[in-house]
Amino acid sequence: MITDKAVPPVCRISDYSKYVYEKKKREKEIKANTAKTVIKEIRFGPNTDDHDFQFKLKHAKEFLKEGSKVKAYVHFKGRAIVFKDRGELLLLTFAQELDEYGKVESLPKLEGKRMYLFLAPKTAPKK
Repeated sequence: MITDKAVPPVCRISDYSKYVYEKKKREKEIKANTAKTVIKEIRFGPNTDDHDFQFKLKHAKEFLKEGSKVKAYVHFKGRAIVFKDRGELLLLTFAQELDEYGKVESLPKLEGKRMYLFLAPKTAPKK
């Protein structure tokens, strides 16, 4: 119905297949304009040295600057699972170092042999 206040009521007859086509076209256009979220992963061990930490930190900064999310995780092999506190401390330090570039989406969480942390960029990516 076009107008509900008109006497007699006025309505338009349209082709349903044309309506479906236009609806799909609009949805496709909306989908094309949305930004794709990219998640970059950075892997640590529970005994990661300071130089390796700084190297991975530099890469994470670049990822966040380009607008990607970062998933940092500590992978525990064998008996290294005993050092959960070391892994958590490593991830929290990592998040603290990247505070000006990104915000923490989830705090360190242990799932199986991996403890992970998600970071999202603070600003929109620069094109």
